[in-house]
Amino acid sequence: MSDSSHLAELRRRAGLAREMGGAEKVARHHARGKLDARARIARLCDESSFREVGSISGVAVYAADGALTDFSPANFIFGRARIDGRDVVVTADDFTVRGGAADASIREKVVQAEAMAHSLRLPLVRLIDGTGGSVRTVEAMGRTYVPANPAWGSVIRNLETVPVVSLVLGSVAGIAAARAVSSHLTVMVRGTSHMFIAGPPVVKRIGIDIDKDRLGGAEVHERSGAADLVVDTEDAAFDAARRFLSFLPSAAGEALPETAPVTVAPDPTLRDMVPAERRHTYRMRHLLDRVLDPGSRMEMAPKFGRATITALARVDGKPVAVLASDPNIYGGGWSADTCDKVTRFLDFAETFRLPVLHFVDIPGFMIGPDAESAGTIRRGARTLAAIYRATVPVMGIIIRKCFGVAGAGHMNPDGYRHRIAWPSGDWGSIPLEGGIEAAYRSELDAAEDREAAMAEIVARLEALRSPFRTAEAFGVEEIIDPAETRAHLVEFAHLAYRRNLRDAPAARYRP
Repeated sequence: MSDSSHLAELRRRAGLAREMGGAEKVARHHARGKLDARARIARLCDESSFREVGSISGVAVYAADGALTDFSPANFIFGRARIDGRDVVVTADDFTVRGGAADASIREKVVQAEAMAHSLRLPLVRLIDGTGGSVRTVEAMGRTYVPANPAWGSVIRNLETVPVVSLVLGSVAGIAAARAVSSHLTVMVRGTSHMFIAGPPVVKRIGIDIDKDRLGGAEVHERSGAADLVVDTEDAAFDAARRFLSFLPSAAGEALPETAPVTVAPDPTLRDMVPAERRHTYRMRHLLDRVLDPGSRMEMAPKFGRATITALARVDGKPVAVLASDPNIYGGGWSADTCDKVTRFLDFAETFRLPVLHFVDIPGFMIGPDAESAGTIRRGARTLAAIYRATVPVMGIIIRKCFGVAGAGHMNPDGYRHRIAWPSGDWGSIPLEGGIEAAYRSELDAAEDREAAMAEIVARLEALRSPFRTAEAFGVEEIIDPAETRAHLVEFAHLAYRRNLRDAPAARYRP
């Protein structure tokens, strides 16, 4: 065969691969309001930047004379590309070929995609739209097999090495769902994304008849914490991936990507942010948006573990990780879900050396039978371990409450404490309101007028509650004018960046 014939054959095979599952299947896919795998790559990546690897891999059928008579391309596409000028690895499941089924793909392509990201230290973006195993594969193979997850060692190593983003763009199950959540950011699309351990037909076999929206729709996993973000369109998912990556280095140990410094004037309205009445709340997100770089906050998992806000943001152009209590959810108390959310977020910040800003309003762990049955104290202890093991710079900003074991976890106090407090600070082992009955029971029981005795005790203790008494004993490092908060954050960010990369991460990231 001549060189020109070889080239013609190459072009023919490449053309067959680009047809994916064929015109009819691609049209059906589009009719569902979904982009095909190659269109998704084109939308996500910089124009003409995708360099495919394994572009003509698939299943071929040959005639007796060796002529190609049929070809079905692999349903897993991957390669190198650029996103906003940065080199990345991109993978995409092709639903038009066997529904993107994992056990119908070419295993080594998955292995090489994960290995490429790790070896070249490039961010990895997965466009997931496929199922897990299929019994059709058993018939095709003529045997069963002992399961093994392709490239799972690389999947875990990548979580410790490079930013990993998974966009769930269809109904995914089994190993596809496991890949989706084995990421630093998992995004689902409202109405078209579903994620299951096993889908409705399999679940029905155990006696539960449920549709896919109620079993594993985006709203389900927005609340379960399996999805970090839920967006309305695929284009919004691509935008979320781009924005997330803009805060992060290409690999752990590299410098964080800074933007131009931003000047934000002192904000006198912050002085009135926290109500004097302790039972009244305020909007923590409003506070954050007044002290962080304008428009820079990207919140993660807003519907899960809602008592704590987790977000990426910038301070004077420098990326930071933000933890912030939400006093409108359980008063800011840490539930079991909140503990899991904080632990994972701290591991993420530690991996990529994102300095942490913690805006504190924590009354303690959640209490009561539901909290006990959820194992809150064990999950809380795991969070404390993450906090105390972290080597990334942390700054505590105590806005109001800081009580108990959970409150003590607002930062590691064993080393240097970069910490400030607002005059609204209120702290201790337990809130006075909840502890007087227990601590002074005998005195109250002996009093002729229990209510008068209670009022007298409350008055005595209130006189000792002032945060300024704590500052006098250097129990808190500095109480500041809330209007000056931004200046303190900027100073911390510059100091943190000066020393940040000297320490290797102390913890390994886990999904």
